[in-house]
Amino acid sequence: MKPVPAWCVMAGVTSGQGPVGDVRLGRVGKAVRVVVALLGIGLLINGSVRATDDAWPFGPMSQYAMSVPDDAAITYTRISAQTDAGTTVDVPLSIEGAGIARAEIEARTGEIVKDPSLLQEVADGWAQKHPDKPKYVKLELIRDTTQLVSGRVVGPPTSEVLATWQVRR
Repeated sequence: MKPVPAWCVMAGVTSGQGPVGDVRLGRVGKAVRVVVALLGIGLLINGSVRATDDAWPFGPMSQYAMSVPDDAAITYTRISAQTDAGTTVDVPLSIEGAGIARAEIEARTGEIVKDPSLLQEVADGWAQKHPDKPKYVKLELIRDTTQLVSGRVVGPPTSEVLATWQVRR
């Protein structure tokens, strides 16, 4: 009898009476592993062909798929909010923060610039998730740009307001 490959063996299986020893993985177990592997590969190929972050984690996450040249501008999109308490804060762009992820804002920047009322969703998400915190009264979509020369930051970032929205209550 030829030796069993290591991936086909489950070691350390026990019964109520103590260790049973090595157990060979049956046909069903092998088939399940192959199907799961093929399904994962298929999902990755689908996400890669469509080239969209919407399929994450089964597709490319494009914002991490490149390196930055030594002489380049690095942009960072953020939303600043004025609150009803009179403070100005950076909106936490996450599902837990304002109910929307930074990647979604970055992907929809062009749409938001054309129609700033889309920022209302950010204010509504914040108010719904944090009813005990100050409400947003004004939102600004801002692009910060950091300049690199020879791989080093040159000066402070420059900020450009791309869109402004007065929040509806």
